[in-house]
Amino acid sequence: MTNQTPQWFTSSYSSNGGQCVEVAANLVARFGSVSVRDSKNPRGPVLDLSAASFVSFVGGVKTGGFGTL
Repeated sequence: MTNQTPQWFTSSYSSNGGQCVEVAANLVARFGSVSVRDSKNPRGPVLDLSAASFVSFVGGVKTGGFGTL
């Protein structure tokens, strides 16, 4: 039986003073989505993205498509 509980993790690059998101990718195979939440507010809202949307978002981040914040 597949675990339906999100397994949250942050990137190993997340040493930037708490400005991070946590990602739960363990449910992609079952539900086709990746869950994302604010690491500072783990009880707060969760954004569920389709796997394709998440891949596109990460690609945009890697290529600098969003500029700097």
